Amino acid sequence: MNERPNVSLPLQATSAFAHPLDPLTAEELVKAASILRAHFDFGPALLFETIELLEPAKEVVRAFIPGMPIERSARFNVHKRGGTGVWRGRLDLGSGTVTVVEFLADARPMISPEEFMMIEDVAKADPRFQEAIRRRGIENMAYVCVDPWSAGNFSVPGEENKRLAHTFVWLRMSDLDNYYAHPVEGLNVVVDVDKLEVLRVDDHSAASGTFVPVPDTLINYDADLLTDFRKPLKPLDVVQSEGPSFTIEGNKLTWDNWDVRISFNGREGLVLQQVGYTVDGQRRPILYRVSMAEMVVPYGNPDGVHYRKNVFDSGEYGFGKLVNSLALGCDCLGHIHYMDVVLPDMMGNPRLIPSAICIHEEDAGLAWKHFDFRSERTETRRMRRLVISSITTVGNYEYCCYWYLFQDGTIEFEMKATGVINTAACIPGAEQKYGTEVAPGVVGHIHQHVFCMRLDMEVDGPDNTVVECDTVAPPIGPDNPMGNAFCVEQTPLTSELKARRRVDFEKSRYWKITNPNVKNWVGKPTAYKLETPSAIQSYTHPDGPSGKRGGFVYNHLWVTPYDPEERFPAGEYMNHSTGDDGLPAWTAKDRSTDNTDIVVWHSFGLHHIPRVEDHPVQPCVLCGFKLMPVGFFDGNPLINLPPETNKASKSNTQGSACCHS
Repeated sequence: MNERPNVSLPLQATSAFAHPLDPLTAEELVKAASILRAHFDFGPALLFETIELLEPAKEVVRAFIPGMPIERSARFNVHKRGGTGVWRGRLDLGSGTVTVVEFLADARPMISPEEFMMIEDVAKADPRFQEAIRRRGIENMAYVCVDPWSAGNFSVPGEENKRLAHTFVWLRMSDLDNYYAHPVEGLNVVVDVDKLEVLRVDDHSAASGTFVPVPDTLINYDADLLTDFRKPLKPLDVVQSEGPSFTIEGNKLTWDNWDVRISFNGREGLVLQQVGYTVDGQRRPILYRVSMAEMVVPYGNPDGVHYRKNVFDSGEYGFGKLVNSLALGCDCLGHIHYMDVVLPDMMGNPRLIPSAICIHEEDAGLAWKHFDFRSERTETRRMRRLVISSITTVGNYEYCCYWYLFQDGTIEFEMKATGVINTAACIPGAEQKYGTEVAPGVVGHIHQHVFCMRLDMEVDGPDNTVVECDTVAPPIGPDNPMGNAFCVEQTPLTSELKARRRVDFEKSRYWKITNPNVKNWVGKPTAYKLETPSAIQSYTHPDGPSGKRGGFVYNHLWVTPYDPEERFPAGEYMNHSTGDDGLPAWTAKDRSTDNTDIVVWHSFGLHHIPRVEDHPVQPCVLCGFKLMPVGFFDGNPLINLPPETNKASKSNTQGSACCHS
């Protein structure tokens, strides 16, 4: 049963639980925008890309005691309508002043969600585009859909020093029709987003006068257009008659032995901070801050202008800005607690996204079990996991982000990708070297989704070291006379260059984040293991225009010493970026990563060769990683789970949650 609470609480602390890491409130966003308008005096031409909390120094946060005064500051990126460049800086909300400001002439702000339809309207109003549409026999311009893609950096003459959208075109057949079933091939409009002017209309079929036909088969997913549904299954209700086991005070969530602060911003989306686990009354920190810091979707088709499809959905659009409101439909069962999110729009006004974050508990299956064949006794325990989730829609794709906290101390991130695959038109039945024909005349091109997670570690304290663990088998000889030996070799990654690492499946390689200063009861450093089941090979060449901009994809692991300004693995300003900023540049300094405050960066993702089954809506495909305790506890942390965890509840007339038929 989906038991939604009566209220959905905003992601901002009440005064009783104010904390230095609480996101900016709506009132603070209004004040920040007012300070910036007065400072820049651009009038309505002032546009806001970013206003977000400037997180205080770690030592300030760690020393904070409830009730202490809190200094509130914000980061900002603003730009001027019709111009280029970005003003970035900081402001003090207490004094109402801009404290730092810098103009970056070569930086380009993100494409804001509010600009998506502006770009489409400008493209559709252009006479050259209208003529190209009519040449294809399309008369109803109202049903033409122009999707704004970030333009990348491809050294195309005339595109220099501009903020551009390079668009692709589809066609609806009716109001609710799935337009991705009807791609208009060979027609692209390049829009100057700052001036809202069409820079170029590229009709790649105009010279020959021949066009790839627009597929016209109706392939829909909207329930109002479908008529044939399978017989529903019997109800599966999740009932928590006594409510959930977690509590929320402000932005702090406590559940079982866990506590975590929940945050959200327009670029990264969902952020977890100060993640800790309490053992025997002692709170032990594990993560200071964790977020999905960047993602890129490179397409593998060199034909036409499809090579331009290489989108950094976080850095070029703002992953958090595109978050769904789950109020009208959630993917969760059980007693759900929602959190609202408040973000600034491009005019600096606070924008409320109701129920953007979903929190609930799930059964996580068997925790442990043993049958003693001598005593014929069985001991079994089940465990739960806490789920913290949000869902973002970037154009045609849905990215469903799930954080799982398990009772055994494991932390898991799972990305569920669904939505509609990006499509192009083709000659029906023609060979598709770089894609799959998913419907007659409709092709889905091969592509990848590569995510980079920023893990600001603090396993049992701020000073950590990453250790690489390889399983090796010595050759047959005196040390391995029967040929059965294999063991783990451990190598500390003590500098940034040493820590540029890739998964090696032949060595069953994994990495653990250790605290050399804290030992478990057998005298070994406490640690957490990074499990990397979704590490993928990148096929975009590092010397190509797109490869240069996303260097983080070429290693599965990077380690850097903590720097509050090194936040995004491909750089701060991704729109039209050059690749000069980010992990490859930072780690070239080869700073020490030994027994110090470190950030671990993990790149992982999905290698997607589209299937016919992915159309019209792709079933969820999964990727992610785990952080698992390894030597962090002195034994099985679930040994003290109560032996009876699933007995009858007041609303369960069967007498138990498990019954036989």
